[in-house]
Parts: sequence; structure tokens; C-alpha cells
Amino acid sequence: MINDHLKDLIKDLPHKPGVYKFLNSSNKIIYIGKAKNLKKRVSSYFNRSIKDEKTNTLVSKINSFSIVIVESETDALLLENNLIKKFKPKYNILLKDGKSYPWICVKNERFPRIFLTRKVINDGSSYYGPYTNIKTAYTLLELIDNLFPIRKSNYNFSEKIINDPKNTFYLNVLRKKGHFIITGFDMENNKIDNNFITEKEYSEIILAVKNMLQGKFKKSRDKIKKQMMNYSKNEEFELAEECKMKIMALENYQSKSTIVNPKIKNLDIYTIISDSSHAFINYIQVNNGSIICSFNTYVKKQSILDEKQILEQLVSQIKLKFKSNSNEMCSNIYIEALSYKKAYVPEVGDKSHLVKLSLLNIKNYKLKEFKNLKNKFKTGSQFRVLSTLKDDLCLEELPTHIECFDNSNFQGSYPSSACVVFKNGKPLKSEYRHFNIKSVDKPDDFASMEEVVLRRYKRLINEQRDLPQLIVIDGGKGQLSSALKSLKQLNLDKKITCIGIAKRLEEIYLPFESTPIYIDKKSESLKLIQKLRDEAHRFSLRQHRNRRDKIFLTSELEEIHGIGQKTIATLIKNFKSVNNIKKTNIDELGKVVGSKKAAFISNYFISQNE
Repeated sequence: MINDHLKDLIKDLPHKPGVYKFLNSSNKIIYIGKAKNLKKRVSSYFNRSIKDEKTNTLVSKINSFSIVIVESETDALLLENNLIKKFKPKYNILLKDGKSYPWICVKNERFPRIFLTRKVINDGSSYYGPYTNIKTAYTLLELIDNLFPIRKSNYNFSEKIINDPKNTFYLNVLRKKGHFIITGFDMENNKIDNNFITEKEYSEIILAVKNMLQGKFKKSRDKIKKQMMNYSKNEEFELAEECKMKIMALENYQSKSTIVNPKIKNLDIYTIISDSSHAFINYIQVNNGSIICSFNTYVKKQSILDEKQILEQLVSQIKLKFKSNSNEMCSNIYIEALSYKKAYVPEVGDKSHLVKLSLLNIKNYKLKEFKNLKNKFKTGSQFRVLSTLKDDLCLEELPTHIECFDNSNFQGSYPSSACVVFKNGKPLKSEYRHFNIKSVDKPDDFASMEEVVLRRYKRLINEQRDLPQLIVIDGGKGQLSSALKSLKQLNLDKKITCIGIAKRLEEIYLPFESTPIYIDKKSESLKLIQKLRDEAHRFSLRQHRNRRDKIFLTSELEEIHGIGQKTIATLIKNFKSVNNIKKTNIDELGKVVGSKKAAFISNYFISQNE
């Protein structure tokens, strides 16, 4: 019987090709499979009655699973092969014997041979593939053999042997036996001439073959089409049909895969995406040209960290966890990585494809984890509080994003305002904002509120950022009306609910309602509103005091003869307050502003105490 946890995992699976890994209760991989459609394939293990005893046993051991999304079914087959060889799961019986998919090799030698192999050797040879369908590989080799004069023999054709006139007869005999074509080949007229082929001419043929193996086979295809038309004109229909089959084979040929690439040796790929509260990271490990690992994780964002800083902190940990010995890494954002000699963002080519594959997987993982986090939230106390608040204020949707504003001043001086942000019922301090009032010269709490609300949401709209479902204003009808003016100016008055809370009796003012409402003093929703109000007041008051203290400090320091604004700025930066400057001895002051100015400052405070 499938448990609820597995049901939820299956529900979130995409209809895309990929590889799935079944894990047991010890979190050990027990089976790896590939799928053209991950959702359908994985679901089939649990939706149908299974008669096979081995499969029944496997399903009974499944505790969870993970997936890796790829671009094609062929890539899924190749990745499955790589992962089975690495992890050797208990219930996989195929592909565990070390058997690998074949490659077409263009040998690194004079007059290179072209042949099929299952071993990739790092000797400078060029490898194309791998081929999940061996018939495709044989068809290509046959096409190459028919189109180009390529040698078959492994005879050592050194320059000395080829240039020796005594060997002319022997080499021609080899040609006639089909082991090695040494005569020239007229590509235009499609015939062999009697001249010896030079090494340069042979190199040009090899280049044409490589182009075809890389998928650049337009010239070859056009040549076969021309040949087919000639056969058809001469009523040689069987030969014309053969040409047609060759053209179809060429058109169906897939030149390479992002899953296995012999050009890429050891490489680590990291990608990161984030929302307001969490960052999601994918890691792909490439070893000897093959993807052998894909890992997803997420971390809770801290207020001071952006994506770059988060990834820089995690890279060394992930590398150590998976015992990677790669000196090269690439990512979707540029970072400074001390554990790698080379770190960059690839823009084109195979490495760029790997980064895109990594992004595809992390986006899918984020969707799944977002649902999990949301489900956790729905079962928690914060969801209950927000649901109560939604009912108490008759809101249309759950207020998961709330912002609160407060103004502070001292007898009209040093006015400042603050906006605090709560997500899912909890403060998100990285989103808190201070405002110094710009457009109001005299004490006017209403005008100040109008200014900061307008500035806040005009900016959010310009930056295309998420808007809150609820705005709380610290104040009564007057402050609420001022905030509503700004919202109306931005056409947000009908999109966002805005309320005011008056301190005296904790009345809640709603838009366009003359009479306030009273929420039960013991209600969790009122306590949340009060918490928002108190946090906004604390944050606004801190900014107000900082401005006031800085101005008081500046004005007193201006009384000291012999120091200017630059020295005052240095003192404020280093000592923060007048008391700290008074307590500092003349030698310490001298280290910051120089001995002459330190003497002026010390003498000033001594005279003030006399």
C-alpha cells in the first residue's frame, strides 16, 4: 500500500524525460530507472497489480525517491547507465557488468582509421556518441565508408613507408582488398582516380567525416540526393532506394548528448535560484566526461546574504560532501570560489547546456519544495493566526505578506518613518526600510505618512516586486486617510487592504468606515497587528534617535576651535558619541585625527568640565 508521503511526491512529478532513484528507509539507492515520462513511469510501480516477485519486493522497500530531469529519452538512457555503474543498486540487474554504450572513434594517427569502440582512451583521438542504438552507429559507419575513402587496416603507415617507391605495389594491393584506400577520390564526379592520395588530401576527408559526425552533414546529404536522382533517372530504383534510406538515417542522427561528453573531463556545475525566504541550489558532478551525480538542496535566506554570498558559502561544503577533485566549476552566476582554480559562467557550448540542465532540475525542485514548505506552514500555528486575521478583517485572501508603517519625530524635529515587513506571520528584517521625510518641512504626521506610502509602493511597482495583501498604519482615521490617498494615486486602493490601529483603545479603522471595529483583546489576530505596530514603532524610533544623536553630536563638535567638517565626520564614524570621545585619551584620539587636532579636542572638553 502506497503511503501519503510517496503519493505527494508522485503528484509533483513532471511529465518530462529523466532518471528516477528509489531509496529505502536507510536513504540508500536500491533501484535506478529511466523514463520518457517520469510521472507515468514512476506512478506505474504503484498503480498496477504487479505479478513479478522481484518488482513486488522492490516496491515494498521504497521509502522515497528523487529524480533528475534531462532533455531527451536518449539522455535519460545514458544517465541511467552512468548512475547504475556508480551506485550499483541492489535491484538493477542490467548495465551492472561494466558494459558501456559504443562510440565512433577517429583515431589520432597518420591517415586516421574510423571505427566503433566501447573504450574512450585519452590519447588525443576524437570520439563521437555515445550511441544508445548500435544500429545508428553501424549505419553511420557504412555511410562514411560509402562516401569517403577511409582505410580499415591497422598497418603502420609511417611517412618513410608511404614515401618509399618500393611499397607502391603493396599499398595498391591493400586498396584492392578493401583494407586501405590509397588512391585519390574525386568528390565532384563521385569516382576514384589513379593518383596517389596525399596526407593533406586525406586530412581534408577526415575533416569532412568529423563534420558529419558532429551533425554538419548538409554537403554529404546533398551529394547522396544528387546520386539518388541520377539512379532514379537511369531507372536503377533499388540503388535509389538505398540512397533514400541513407538520407533518412542521416536526418534521424543525433550527434551528441549533454549527459556524456568526452571533451569535458572533470567539472562541477552549481546553479542557484531564490525567492524572498529561501535559496535553492543544484549541484551536478561530471567525472571523465559523464554526469555521475545530481544533488538538490535549499537554505533559509538570512537578511544580509544575497544569492552570490549564499553560493560562495555552500560551494566548498558541497564539494567536500561529494569528494569532488575537480579544479573547474561553472554556474549561472559568477562567484569567487577559493576551492576551484577556475570559476565562470559559460555562455555557449556544451558547458552552457549543462548549466541549463542544472537550472531545469533546480526549478522543478523549487516547485516541489515550495509545496512542502507551504504544507508545513498550513499545518502550523502561523497559518491558524493568519486565517483568523483573514476572517476578522473580512479579507479576500490569506495575508501572508503584511507591511506596517510608523512615523517618529521630536517636537516636529528629525522626522523619520519606517516600514516593517512580515511574511507568513513572521518578521522579514531584510525587507525593513527607513525613510527620511523629504517633502514635509513642518510637523505634519498625515503628510509624512502620505509621502512614505507613495514612495514605498511606487518603488515596488517600478521594480515589479510582490505587493502585500495587507497594510497596517500606526494611527487612526487621519493617518489611514493619508495612506489611502497615496494608494489611490497608484491605483492600488482596490487591490490592497489598508487598515489603521489607534493606540488608546486598540481600535481598528477600516477604509471609508467612520466607526472603528474592536477585535477581542485575547485574539491572536489582534496580537499579530500589535506586534506589527510595535515593531514598526521600534524601527522608526531607532532611525529617529540615530538622526537626532548625529545632529547633536555634529553641532557640539562644531563648537571646537581648530577642527572642520571632515574631522567631525571622522570622529562620528570612529566614536559614535560625545561620551565616547570624552573618555578617549589624547594618544588614542591622535591616532584617528592627528596629535594637533587631538589636543584641540582634549582641551575643549577639559575647559567644559572646569
